[in-house]
Amino acid sequence: MSSDQFLVINDRPSDSPYVDRIWRAHSERSGTLVSVASPHCEMVVTRHEGTTKLTLRGPETRATTIDCPAEAEWFGIRLTLGSFMPHHPARALMDRNDADLPSATDRSFWLDGSEWEYPDFDNAETFVTRLVRSGLLARDPAVEAALHGEVLSLSRRSTQRHFLLATGMTHATFRKIDRARYATSLLRQGLSIADTVHEAGYYDQAHLTRSLTRLIGVTPAAIRRQEKQLSFAYKTEPLF
Repeated sequence: MSSDQFLVINDRPSDSPYVDRIWRAHSERSGTLVSVASPHCEMVVTRHEGTTKLTLRGPETRATTIDCPAEAEWFGIRLTLGSFMPHHPARALMDRNDADLPSATDRSFWLDGSEWEYPDFDNAETFVTRLVRSGLLARDPAVEAALHGEVLSLSRRSTQRHFLLATGMTHATFRKIDRARYATSLLRQGLSIADTVHEAGYYDQAHLTRSLTRLIGVTPAAIRRQEKQLSFAYKTEPLF
């Protein structure tokens, strides 16, 4: 871990069709986090100085920097693309327009008029299942079909509309983010910049640098050197 790596992050997969990944983190000291672009919505529980809150986060179409306190803990449920909360659309939460839900007690919060216990790393799927049964979390199969090139009984324009409504972004924007995150994964694994350009499908090194600077917040060389603490960005295969 370099001197700028102050967060310890781990994650696990999920068997829920609504959940992309479950993750948790804690800060060993205060520091600045580079929050990379992401097409996913998340539910994040934060614990710090005896208080707990649950935040709804939308997709991020650009990188931002965040100041994180020392000795804080976070737990996140990252939703699959196409999974969304009907009363909290992705578009309204996009680009750090986060929604902190009001606390009910030190162990519960309010969501759309009902009291819910804070979920944790181990019972996340049970919490998500309850949200689905209550109609507070839904999934649009047209989005997954679009991601994998499958054909449904929808026109191209209708599919694009479904994608935008469920994810808050166009398919073209998703593809740019997905490519940048894949390139970041390759660089962090030690692949050269030139090979990353080829493997991730960029035109040239300048194209790669422009994309990563905007979407990841650092240059390809800085990613390879792991100079900055990046937000949760696990290894993934590209869908573009």
